Amino acid sequence: MNTDEKTLANLMAASQRGDRNAYHALLTLLLPLLHRFFRRYVHGSALDDLVQDTLISVHRKRDSWDPLRPFLPWLFAIARYRWVDHLRRHYRAGMEEQLVDNFSIDSGESAIMFRLGCDHLLSMLPEGQAQAIRVTRIEGLSTAEASARLGQSESLLKVNVHRGLKKLASLIEDER
Repeated sequence: MNTDEKTLANLMAASQRGDRNAYHALLTLLLPLLHRFFRRYVHGSALDDLVQDTLISVHRKRDSWDPLRPFLPWLFAIARYRWVDHLRRHYRAGMEEQLVDNFSIDSGESAIMFRLGCDHLLSMLPEGQAQAIRVTRIEGLSTAEASARLGQSESLLKVNVHRGLKKLASLIEDER
């Protein structure tokens, strides 16, 4: 099953109507998605803890999701709140050295894409750019892994990501 916006939104809507199988399928699809999201920032057991905390929050807040709005921005807002809570706990405990210090490097393009509807925005890009962004920024593959999967040289992949993100930024600005 796909982890695209439409599939996840349909599963969540069915879950809100009481479909237990849809809810189970939704949680199953969210596990790897959340692992990819958090593995940039934490390692080890903290990764699993953040994923589980996020799933618990999704469960508790599932009635607050509006089916007329995109699902992924809602999900990743919850994930970001869990990440901030994690940072606060570790800061207070004096365990900063266990955190990966690359969160501030992230330019925020993933948060913007998910908030505005990733699938909709990516559909406005040339296919090569959309694929490059999907596998590197959303799925979290390295440049070498993405290059092998897409059959693009690493240089072309980097160019496609750069141009695609530049185009996405202009599309977002145009909508404001």
